[in-house]
Amino acid sequence: MPELPDLTVVAEAFHAALAGRRIRSASAPAPLAVRGTPAELADLVGRRVALVRQRGKFLLIELDRGRIVFNPMLTGRFQVAPPGAKLPTKTAVILGFGPREGGPPRDVARWTKGASWLPADDTPIDVRYRDPTQMGKVYLVPEGITRPIPGLDGEMGPDADDPALTLAVWQERIRRHPGELKNLLRNQAFIAGIGNAYSDEILHAAGLLPFRRRSTLAVDEIAALHAATGLTLTKAIEILRQRVPPTFETQVRGFLAVHNKGGQPCPRCGARISEVSPGGFVTSFCRGCQH
Repeated sequence: MPELPDLTVVAEAFHAALAGRRIRSASAPAPLAVRGTPAELADLVGRRVALVRQRGKFLLIELDRGRIVFNPMLTGRFQVAPPGAKLPTKTAVILGFGPREGGPPRDVARWTKGASWLPADDTPIDVRYRDPTQMGKVYLVPEGITRPIPGLDGEMGPDADDPALTLAVWQERIRRHPGELKNLLRNQAFIAGIGNAYSDEILHAAGLLPFRRRSTLAVDEIAALHAATGLTLTKAIEILRQRVPPTFETQVRGFLAVHNKGGQPCPRCGARISEVSPGGFVTSFCRGCQH
């Protein structure tokens, strides 16, 4: 499942590549993924990209009029390719973009400047969204149209890497959310953008077991969880910036410390990593150094 670090890198890269370009074509080979009418899809042609950004587990393309919102869920992936390149299987939506107007944007992430994978400003490019299971959704939101987007409208906490999520704010918010720590971190109403993989990584970094309940945490453990969230996400984003482009459709997870590494030695204490699958979702943790 693409989580905040994955989508942050995609959003930064796509903003650098797409801002200032107009949509020259829009098609949906798998229309079940699209929430919007064929007329609204066709009406995207001519719209200019103002901004590409991430919010929680969503990727948003803000246009001069309206927006496109992607919720990749479990299996959605993105690809940048030259027009006419072979389509990946199960491609759901294809957006073609023309040459950039007005030069490159000034508000790009520093790591994208001069990147070898960036298409030239006068080169048209395609963005493909593929989803083998069609669990993810692509929401078309024309200007003046209200279209509900589950999970994005009014029920989401701050992004987990939001600088405004200080320890004081964290402490105040965490009191409202009981339950087990892994479920807490995955609760998008508490903080947004964390899923199965990075909840395991954050809890390992904090030295806390995923099945502990929030009510059992001491004050210093709440602070440790806050610190581990910021450090884990910052480290992951920096690694992904180096390893993901230009293959944005590839999920990079090999650098993670514990998630999906059951039976391997813990990188911190050497004990064997435990793994269970409640509800079908893998939870990985170390009984030696998580308490």
